[in-house]
Amino acid sequence: MVIHSVSSLKDDPTLTTRDAARLLGISVSTAQKWIESGALESWKTPGGHRRMRQSAVIALLEERTAMSADALQSMPQELRAERAPPYPVPHDEGARLRMVGRTGLLDTTADPAFDRITWLAGLITGTPISVISLLTAKRVWFKSALGTDLTETPREQAFCNHVILGEDMMMVEDARADTRFSANPLVTGSPHIRFYAGCPLRGPDGHALGSLCVIDRTPRRLDAAQKEGLRALADIAEDEIRLYMAEHGRR
Repeated sequence: MVIHSVSSLKDDPTLTTRDAARLLGISVSTAQKWIESGALESWKTPGGHRRMRQSAVIALLEERTAMSADALQSMPQELRAERAPPYPVPHDEGARLRMVGRTGLLDTTADPAFDRITWLAGLITGTPISVISLLTAKRVWFKSALGTDLTETPREQAFCNHVILGEDMMMVEDARADTRFSANPLVTGSPHIRFYAGCPLRGPDGHALGSLCVIDRTPRRLDAAQKEGLRALADIAEDEIRLYMAEHGRR
């Protein structure tokens, strides 16, 4: 057990989970996952709230950002965050892109495990198109796609740019009536997206990698059971990503 002097404690303030998330440049939910996994040392107050020392947060920040210049130089351009991208990005976009690269999934061949998920997503929701996607800085690549011949789209056209900003499903009942998407080439032209629902897919460290989404060419909505089914399939897709990483020695 480490005994801190009164003066050292004053110099090392106690932080809340939200404070730690802000300092680390991650979402509160990601900070909570790091705390639960033991990556960030913390303790519980009598009221059940998590607290941690600023020094522990700074140490973790230094560890997470200790990537050598050589490693950064060798990273593919599409896995480097752009300075002024023409699309919305999470505040942790750089770390998110590195996690996408670490999965080892980009440009891999078709996998029945992921194809079963998109098939079930279409079956549960009754939509003609379903996709599991990963977002790089340049494109949205489809690990699995049902009902479309597309294998990727430009990042700036991606509906899932907005999905990865949130914690839960995003649903667009009619893209023509949504100012975020009404002028999107995927709406005004093929495949003529009208309805879209997508759940974020997160990697082992909590960063959003892409989405599981379903698409229709006519306006509609999902009922409660369909929403829960899509969320459950997104959880399964995340499990498959972790399994793939473990089987291929990715960390």
